Amino acid sequence: MLIKFKEEIETQGYSIIKNVLPPEYINKAKLELEKAIHKESLYHKNKNYKDYGMVLLCSLYHKIFSDIFDFPLFINPFETILGKGCIVYAYTSSSMPPNKTNYSSRIHVDCPRIIPNYITNLGATILLDDFTEKNGATSFLPFSQTQKSPPTKKTFQKDSFRLIEKAGSVCFFNARLWHCGNINYTKNWRHALTINMVRPWMKQRIDIPRAMANIKNLNLSENAKQKLGFYSQIPANYDEYYLPKEQRKFKQEIE
Repeated sequence: MLIKFKEEIETQGYSIIKNVLPPEYINKAKLELEKAIHKESLYHKNKNYKDYGMVLLCSLYHKIFSDIFDFPLFINPFETILGKGCIVYAYTSSSMPPNKTNYSSRIHVDCPRIIPNYITNLGATILLDDFTEKNGATSFLPFSQTQKSPPTKKTFQKDSFRLIEKAGSVCFFNARLWHCGNINYTKNWRHALTINMVRPWMKQRIDIPRAMANIKNLNLSENAKQKLGFYSQIPANYDEYYLPKEQRKFKQEIE
């Protein structure tokens, strides 16, 4: 499976894996995600901001969002492309509000850089609901990961495909692949998570370990700590730099 996965990522720029997450995980994650979306709207003091429905850092809200790093079917594809030391760059929700769209509807990429024959960022859209034509399923433009400029709307509409898949499926994609969300024409939320992973020497969009520092009883697994960047923190001073390896903040192997 991983051989085919690697080939698809390196050629068409994406690969879809079905049945990655079990129903019990999906149901719990959806419940907690709706709570998190509400809390984010309270932070913004309204529901009219452009990213309404996108939780900026899901791991802040409930342990269920960190538990995903203990599913081998989810983690192995990332490590196949980026190495075992890969860490989270961004961990957001990709939910679409009822009868609306949001900022994700622009044609965009999730990574600004192109390095020939070297992938720095790999994204994953994690379906917590079935994606359909009516509820705003994401569109991707295959083979567009080396394209510097955005495609025209006409070209994108002609050559892109809609991610019509069942809940529990995951679409892994080169973060340079051009894509967009679509309008949700239904009366229900369409929920998903998006994780963008990078090489361990790269900076995270938000300093996740510091952001989560005040959360009581984190109880994260070793897999979750590593993927969330807890073992990739740079030393803040001489004392931290000269600590024994097992006590350092950056203590994973360099790849």
